[in-house]
Amino acid sequence: MKNIILFDPDQRDHLLPFTYTRPVCEFRVGIDTVREKWERALNGRVSYITQDYLCEKYPIHIGADNFIINGAVLPNDVLCNLINKLNNNEALLKDGDLVAARVDSQQFYHLMADNDINELIGFDLEDKAFHEIRHVWDIFQLNNTVLREDFIQLTEGRISQPISDTNTIIGDLSQIFLEEGAVVEGSILNSKTGPIYIGKDAEIMEGCIVRGPLALCEHSILKMGAKIYGATTIGPYSKFGGEVNNCVVFGYSNKAHDGFLGNSVIGEWCNMGADSNTSNLKNTYDEIKLWDYTAKSFRKTGLQFLGLMLGDHSKCGINTMFNTGTVVGVCASVFGAGYPRNFIPSFAWGGTGGLITYDFKKACDTIERVMQRRDQPFTKKDREILEYIFEFSHQFRTWEKDLKITSTAPATN
Repeated sequence: MKNIILFDPDQRDHLLPFTYTRPVCEFRVGIDTVREKWERALNGRVSYITQDYLCEKYPIHIGADNFIINGAVLPNDVLCNLINKLNNNEALLKDGDLVAARVDSQQFYHLMADNDINELIGFDLEDKAFHEIRHVWDIFQLNNTVLREDFIQLTEGRISQPISDTNTIIGDLSQIFLEEGAVVEGSILNSKTGPIYIGKDAEIMEGCIVRGPLALCEHSILKMGAKIYGATTIGPYSKFGGEVNNCVVFGYSNKAHDGFLGNSVIGEWCNMGADSNTSNLKNTYDEIKLWDYTAKSFRKTGLQFLGLMLGDHSKCGINTMFNTGTVVGVCASVFGAGYPRNFIPSFAWGGTGGLITYDFKKACDTIERVMQRRDQPFTKKDREILEYIFEFSHQFRTWEKDLKITSTAPATN
């Protein structure tokens, strides 16, 4: 097997809040993560070059022969063919930026020390096309194309589990694939608009209406009466209901009740309260601006449709209303009437009535309880990562600057 090392590119900070808690290659786009796509495409094992505080959870493995690849780039046949043809000390470049390189261990350490790729023999990819995640909204914008590609790769030559005749099928049955243990009963599935992939032990409950493309990953559930518009991906161990349109959910997250979510990205371990809604279009139809962590200001996106970017472990209470183009950091708790601000920092607690700081220990206690319900450990590494984020994100919690002692929130609301 190839030794693949995926590195975080320069745009990593523009991909916050999702890169707070993971390398870029752990983003889910289409059916699986970028890392899983590279492992499948190159028949290899992946390790990481990422931020120092993430390295213990996402370590690097250096072998005698290493393929170093930009973790924001998605594989395709042309790119993989060129990578497979690389000799030692050769690299593929796009507009001067490193896309992939093949190096031995000695050259790897040299490059890491010097942070210099000039000594590599570089080949410009020129007009070779490939997908790359450069902005957070690329995650849902690329999802239509990538989900279709993943469906072909993951189902080719395989036979789907039978689908119950209680369902109404519109379109080609071959474009609906059920993994082992998947359950779909009494629903309407339209594959004319794109393929529908139901993962292992996933379930679509009665009365759901689905227009592909859809990926419902393993052990996830669509609640009764859900209305899903493609291209949507719901990552593993998630529960979703209501109306969802062109969204990507990384996994382990819930929106189990009614409410609209559109053109949005939801991280892991998030929960949206009943009847929470997200605006994805301005009444003026103007271009939407979104918070940029690097610029520390709102930047134009060029998009007319853009909803919510919700970082890991963040939650909202019932009837929460998110305005068009809202960014919520890691471990925030949002609640109350009216529209909260369009940027809510990590470890914020509150809403339109004001924000205070979520006490770190109480936040971790809640996270541990939530993860235990899914039989997942909250490790020392996880806690240390969150502690780093808590300290780093202090700069965005502007209300703390006027306080001698940081205000802390109660454990529940």
